[in-house]
Amino acid sequence: MKSVTSLVVLATALVFSQFAAGPALAGEQKSILVTGASTGIGRNMTERLAKEGFFVYAGARKANDLAELDAIDNVRGVRLDVTSQADVDAAVDFVRSEGRGLWALVNNAGVATQAPVAAVTDDEIDFVFGVNVTGVVRVTRAFIPLVSKSRGRIVTIGSIAGIRSGPRGSVYSMSKHAVEAFTDSLAAEMAEAGVQVSIIEPGAYKSRIRRNAIARMTSDLEAAGGTVTDEMREWGKQLAERELALDEPDDVSAALLHAVTADVALRRYLVTPNAEQADGTVRALVRELVELNEWEQNGFSRDELVEMLDRELASPASLASP
Repeated sequence: MKSVTSLVVLATALVFSQFAAGPALAGEQKSILVTGASTGIGRNMTERLAKEGFFVYAGARKANDLAELDAIDNVRGVRLDVTSQADVDAAVDFVRSEGRGLWALVNNAGVATQAPVAAVTDDEIDFVFGVNVTGVVRVTRAFIPLVSKSRGRIVTIGSIAGIRSGPRGSVYSMSKHAVEAFTDSLAAEMAEAGVQVSIIEPGAYKSRIRRNAIARMTSDLEAAGGTVTDEMREWGKQLAERELALDEPDDVSAALLHAVTADVALRRYLVTPNAEQADGTVRALVRELVELNEWEQNGFSRDELVEMLDRELASPASLASP
């Protein structure tokens, strides 16, 4: 009887044996599937990709959103709730039946929550992880055969919240930190198939993710018999106003365009609207390095750390890096 490990290895070999068809022919219109394409970053990316000549399968859940997406040139709305395996399977069947193949998958669908650890509910944690983590894995797993056949790209939209976190942000940051690990592992797994894997880390840009979180949390509280206080309503109003004042996510779409068109894409794209967010994000990584190195008995001196940094800066920041 074969061991579980042997069966996994065999299954992996059988899957990748389907991917020998090679890249799409030059000159063909390449197609890209974007999840969560109805609003915010997803909508901006969909419109930019379509304008650049890609054919975009735009995932959304609501009929009116799908109709709006269908009205855009080079865009086809696809019913796709990333928490539904039936929806995902149907989307794969639909894209395959179209005959265009699939050059790239963009895992963009995401939800947020704002709650302290002491107050967040299990249902809220499950919901956020169900979309931001399990949904990403579910969709990626389903579309791997199509993307691998074209030797294309898989891009996940992360967040600087996956690198730095603060009060009330633990659950959302945990979910975005999870897709950091997912990206590195997937990249190693897909290298043999010629598929490049990237993650884009946006800062705070205009979208509906915060307003949707507030509306959902308010609705859930009222449904559970709780009371939405004036203080909570004012906090939600201020958060929504700040979100509406943010920059449009054009820079995020520009990063995505590089990730799906460059001969060698980057593994990570940090995209922030101002120097303050960039500084805070990079500093968080430096601080983590210092913290890790401080206690480690085999730690490194300052000169050794600087030498490591210089060596990394001198090497191509590409997906070819381990």
